[in-house]
Amino acid sequence: MTEQNTVKTANDVDNPDNAEKTRVLVIGGGPGGSTAATLLARQGIEVTLLESAIFPRYHIGESILPSVLPVLDLLGVREEVDNHGFVRKDGAYFEWGPENWDLNFDHLSGASRHSYQVIRSEFDHMLLKNAQAKGVDVREGVKVTEILFHGDRPVAARWSASDNSGAAGTIAFDFLVDASGRAGVMATKYLKNRRYHEAFKNVAVWSYWRDVKPLEVGPKGAIAVCSVPYGWFWAIPLHDGTTSIGLVAKRTTFSDERERLGSIEAVYADAMTQAPRILEMTQGANKIEGYKVEQDYSYVSERKSGPGYVLVGDAAAFLDPLLSTGVHLSTFSALLAAASVSAVLDGELAEQEAVDFYERAYHQAYERLLVVVSFFYNSYNRQTQFFEADKLTRRERHMLNLYESFLHIVTGIEDLDDSIDGGEALEEVAQQIATQKKIDAGHNEAMNSLPDSPRQAVGGLYLELEPRLRIRRTSEAPAGPEPVREARAGL
Repeated sequence: MTEQNTVKTANDVDNPDNAEKTRVLVIGGGPGGSTAATLLARQGIEVTLLESAIFPRYHIGESILPSVLPVLDLLGVREEVDNHGFVRKDGAYFEWGPENWDLNFDHLSGASRHSYQVIRSEFDHMLLKNAQAKGVDVREGVKVTEILFHGDRPVAARWSASDNSGAAGTIAFDFLVDASGRAGVMATKYLKNRRYHEAFKNVAVWSYWRDVKPLEVGPKGAIAVCSVPYGWFWAIPLHDGTTSIGLVAKRTTFSDERERLGSIEAVYADAMTQAPRILEMTQGANKIEGYKVEQDYSYVSERKSGPGYVLVGDAAAFLDPLLSTGVHLSTFSALLAAASVSAVLDGELAEQEAVDFYERAYHQAYERLLVVVSFFYNSYNRQTQFFEADKLTRRERHMLNLYESFLHIVTGIEDLDDSIDGGEALEEVAQQIATQKKIDAGHNEAMNSLPDSPRQAVGGLYLELEPRLRIRRTSEAPAGPEPVREARAGL
C-alpha cells in the first residue's frame, strides 16, 4: 500500500464522517463472513456484518466437506442443517483417466463421517440468519465503498446502500474481517497482493439438469468426478431434484475447442460424449437452465492478515473446484479468524502473534490442498496421488495407511487437527510441504506459482475449541488430560 492511497487526515481517523462504531466489522455474509461473525458474537464481542446482496442469493460450490460439520456445531446451526433435507453426502466417486475409485467418508476418524450436497442460496441464507439470531448486527444490501486507514491499519469503512436509495455512512472498528469473496476488497483495492496461478487458469461451465439418473456406483449421495482428455466433469445431486453438472477445462484448450465447435454449448456437449458416466446419467434428462461460466478463478493473496485485519475465505484465496474445498477453506479460515481476533481483543495474545498463527495455519491448509490438486492434474495414477499426499501429513501420529492419509487431507479434517495440535505440528507439516515443493518444482508448474510460505514462528500456540474458542499458549494448558485430544474427541 502507498501512503497517499491509504492514510487519511487526522480528522478522518479520529472520527471519520461522525462514524458509528463497532468492535469488529465483517465485510461479506457468505459462509466465511457469517461463520466468523457468529463465532465472535458468541464470545460476547460486538460485531457488525455488511453484505452487499440481499439473501438468499445464488452461489456455486454446492458440495461441502466433512470438516464443515464441527464448525456448524460451534455455530449452533448443525441441527437446522441436518433437518433441512439436503442430500447427505457419504463420499465421492472418481473416474480419473483409466482408474476409478470411491472416497468413502465412513473411513474417517472422529464423528464427522458425512457431509451434504447443498443448494448454496439456502445454506448460506441459513448461516446468515443464524448469525443475526446469535447477536450479529447483520445489514444486507449494504456495499463497502472505501476503507479508511491509520498508517497500514484499517480503522473505518464507508458504505452505501446497494439499492441506489442514496443511504450511506461510515462505520469505525477495532478489527476488520474481510470476507468479501472473490471481489476481495482489501486484496484487490488496497493491498494489491493477489496472485493468479498460471497452472490453474481454467474455465468452468455448468448448468442444472432434471431427471438425471442416480449415480449407480460410489458412496450414497456422492459427487461424481469424471475426467475427459482436457478436463473433467462434476455431477452433484441436489435435494430439489436437480443435478449440478459442470465441465472444467484449461482455458487455452477450452478456447481452441470453442473456436473449433462454435459455442460454449457445443464444447460442453462434445466433452460430455467423452465422459461415458456423465453421458449415461443424462440420457433422457432435461437441462433446465442456461450455462454459467467462470474463468481464471485460482488465486492467492501473498499475505492474508496484517495490522488490524484478516482476509477470510475467497477474499484471500480460491483454489480449484476439483476437491470441493471452497466452503471448507472459508469456514476453516473463519474459525481461525474468530479465535485469533477474540484472543487479541480479550488481551490474551499480542496481535502480532495471533495473526501470525492465523497466517500460518490458513496458508498451510491452502498450500497443502493446492499441492494435492496439482498431483491430480499431473497424474492419472491413484496410487501415486495417495503416496504423494501421505508425505504431507504427520503419518506417525495418525498411524494411517495411504488411502486414509489422502482422505483426511482432502476432507479438510487434517487442517483442523494440525491447528488443534498447535504450532509445532504446523511447523512439521510446513517442512514436509517445503521439501515436496523443492522436489516437484522442476516438473510441476503449480509448485512454481506458489508464494513463499509464511515464516512466522508460531510454536507454543494452538487452537482451542472448547470450553471457549481461542488461540492459547501451550504453557496455559490446564493440568490433566491433554486438551487438544479432548477437543478432537468432541468433534
